[in-house]
Amino acid sequence: MKRVLICLIILLTIVISATASEMTLNAGVSVNDIPKAFFGSWRVTAKLEDTNSYGTFKPASTDFWNLSRVGDKITLNNPFSGANAEISLKSVEGNLIVFSKKAPYDNKILIDTVTIRLSENSFTGINDLTLESYSLVDNHLMKSEHAKYTIKGEKVSGESVLGK
Repeated sequence: MKRVLICLIILLTIVISATASEMTLNAGVSVNDIPKAFFGSWRVTAKLEDTNSYGTFKPASTDFWNLSRVGDKITLNNPFSGANAEISLKSVEGNLIVFSKKAPYDNKILIDTVTIRLSENSFTGINDLTLESYSLVDNHLMKSEHAKYTIKGEKVSGESVLGK
C-alpha cells in the first residue's frame, strides 16, 4: 500500500510539473508579435538620467542599432562598437516592446533591459543597465553598478512603423 501511494505521488508530481512546463512555454512572447517596423537600422541617442556610478557610465551617447531576425532569433548589432548580441523578448503590447540582452566579458556581466514605444519612424524609451563585477578568486558578486538612460531612435532604413 505504501509503495502504491508513493508511486501515485511521484506520478502526480511528474504530471503537474509537465503541465506547468507546457503552460510556461505557451505564455512566452513570440517574435511574430513584434511589428515589422521594429527591424531595420536605427540611429539611437541616449541621455543618462540616473546612476550609482557616474565614473562608469557615459552621460550621453549616439549609437547605431541594426535589429534583425532570422527564424526565432533577434539580433542587435552595433557597427560603431562592434557589439553583436541575441536579444530576449520580455513583452510586446502593440508598439510597446521590452527586450533584454546579457553580455559577459572578463569577470563582468552587462545586463541591458530596453523598453521602447514605436511611433511612425522613431521610438522613445528607457534603457536600464546593470554592470555586475565578480571576483576572479571565488566568483562572488563584488559590485553592482546601475544606470538608467532615456533613449530616442530614428529609423535609418527598413520598413516604416506605419507601413508607408
